[in-house]
Amino acid sequence: MSLHALRRLGLDRIWWLVSPQNPLKSTAGMAPLAKRLEGARRIARHPKIVVSDIEAKLNTRFTIDTLRELQRRFPRVQFVWLMGADNLGQMPHWRQWTEVFGMVPIGIFRRPGYAIGGQAAARFARSRRPMRSSMQLAALKPPAWLVLDNRLNLISATAIRRQARS
Repeated sequence: MSLHALRRLGLDRIWWLVSPQNPLKSTAGMAPLAKRLEGARRIARHPKIVVSDIEAKLNTRFTIDTLRELQRRFPRVQFVWLMGADNLGQMPHWRQWTEVFGMVPIGIFRRPGYAIGGQAAARFARSRRPMRSSMQLAALKPPAWLVLDNRLNLISATAIRRQARS
């Protein structure tokens, strides 16, 4: 999916932010951060994909705080937030989620079993861009978001964790 986003959105680089702990998820069954970083680095072997524990270094737990700090530290970088359709549905549970839409353009990966809808999609429906504007997404003034035309990937993080424990 990252390689697809690099091509379709014309991005220079993708950062995988390995979070110390998602505030909306249980810590039960969660591997330590170092082990998750190591696993992500094994998978991400591409020169334009950077696996980072910057949220741990910044001591941020919430997306809004991470984005604020990244924009403060890297004022010339045009960030794009990438996430799956499952997260689009959960966004209203995020801290200051409407401000996230106002800070950076957002690219949404389609996910099996998750519709592109819900409160966040409805609230920012006028800001949704067609796929034909994908190469300009990073330069668009937020709020701006689009749904990527990615192939559906049936592998879930839960299944990956389950397989790793076997």
